[in-house]
Amino acid sequence: MDALLNFLNDPLAAKILKLLLWIIFIVFSIGFLRKLLKKRISDVTIRYKAQKGVELVGYFLIFLLILISFTVKSIADYTIIIGLFTAGITFTLQELILSITGSFYIFFVRVYKPGDRIEINGIKGDVIDIDSIYTTLMELGEWVSSDNYSGRIVKISNSFVFKGPIKNYSMDFPFLWDELNIMVTYESDIALAKKIILDDATELLSEYTKNSLTKWKEMVAHYYIEDATLEPTVALKITDNWIEINLRYITDYKRRRITKNQLFERIQQSIVASNGKVVLASTTLQLLKIPDVNVQVKSSV
Repeated sequence: MDALLNFLNDPLAAKILKLLLWIIFIVFSIGFLRKLLKKRISDVTIRYKAQKGVELVGYFLIFLLILISFTVKSIADYTIIIGLFTAGITFTLQELILSITGSFYIFFVRVYKPGDRIEINGIKGDVIDIDSIYTTLMELGEWVSSDNYSGRIVKISNSFVFKGPIKNYSMDFPFLWDELNIMVTYESDIALAKKIILDDATELLSEYTKNSLTKWKEMVAHYYIEDATLEPTVALKITDNWIEINLRYITDYKRRRITKNQLFERIQQSIVASNGKVVLASTTLQLLKIPDVNVQVKSSV
């Protein structure tokens, strides 16, 4: 008993005992908060992140208590340790802090929102969720051609809004300009070919053109931007093999591939109906016969 009393009267022993009691209290608090969060939060992702956050804060508090208990001797030491601790936390969690800041930036500045089609950090997709740390995309492209879903769900840190450009396909103006190249032979009636392509495009895309007009006027009024033609236009390009007719038109950003297919089918049918006045061009390759070679060999004397 005397030995126990002497041990407890020792300042170092008292400090260690006090530290152990605090550590036990923090550990039990972490366990209690984890159970509480498990009951209160139904979303698995948010619950996991909250539990991990509680654990990290608890472990940092334990580390700080140990550091203070054995190294602090004055107020100045407290200030130095708190400064070093804060700097360490900031450096270690800089990506997390940037991500949380990025989520506020996305929310208040409205860089993008769920439902928008964006390209960020070289990844293109539709935004399906935005939380405090990540933006979740349904990926487009990669091994799949054109603007089709690949099937992968991609999570991008919100910190990337500060690190590079964000390409938004639908903000303010939910339409895109696209192009379709039609190649016709030199023997074709070029004036008729231009008329066929322009008439088909104007008829098929009249609804897009009409719907985009109001949005485009708002864009021109709001931004310092040159007014552009929304109706379909054509331009010619002469090549060695054919005449290329470039059709430029406007379409809904989610229907780019479908619109291009509909346009090509309609134009192809109209060209076939022209009874040979307009002919689609193709690359041709002519194989020539190798001439006969007569080889005479003189015999030696």
